[in-house]
Amino acid sequence: VADFLRTLFARWHGSEVVIVPRRVQGAGAAEELAEGLAAAARLVPAPDVIALVRGGGSLEDLWSFNEEVLVRAIAAAPIPVVAGVGHEIDVSLADLAADLRALTPTDAAVKVSPDGRQLAAAVAALGLRLEAGLGRRVALAREHVTRLARSRIFLDPARIVADRRAQFDQQALRLKRLAGAACDRARERLGAAAARLEAGSPLRLLARGWSVT
Repeated sequence: VADFLRTLFARWHGSEVVIVPRRVQGAGAAEELAEGLAAAARLVPAPDVIALVRGGGSLEDLWSFNEEVLVRAIAAAPIPVVAGVGHEIDVSLADLAADLRALTPTDAAVKVSPDGRQLAAAVAALGLRLEAGLGRRVALAREHVTRLARSRIFLDPARIVADRRAQFDQQALRLKRLAGAACDRARERLGAAAARLEAGSPLRLLARGWSVT
């Protein structure tokens, strides 16, 4: 337990641990451990994980972790169970029934906690990236504003209005000339059509001395 807690708090200072002490060897130990798992699962608020740990020992010392009652309790636990039982070479049925097997209690603490130093370094790196990204965005925005400030619309807006007015006047004159020319052509076509109509009129024939009998 001491190894587990020391490693856990060294990695993540904000860890909260509730210790549910039970006998880990001897007659009736397996039943006590199964009851301890059930008690841990009833904690309010519910824990994120249950660590089932004990130090090394002989096969006889660790035999409680091979008992059926404990193995079934691990499998039925509603909260993930990490088993860190014995030394690295020790493998019990509890290890195989758990959601995750750790080699030792120390390894169990490593598996259930983030590395605070690595996390702090990652946050610092992200902070530097964020600062650099914001710096680039500000520089681009400043450059854009500078270009806008140097444009004609800000330097001489009255000249732009005068240019647009001159363009408008030119277009109005051009439109007037085009409209006048179109009217002249239409008038010429109308005069020609009227002359042809007049030339073919029967009244012209009568005016030249013909009579209607």
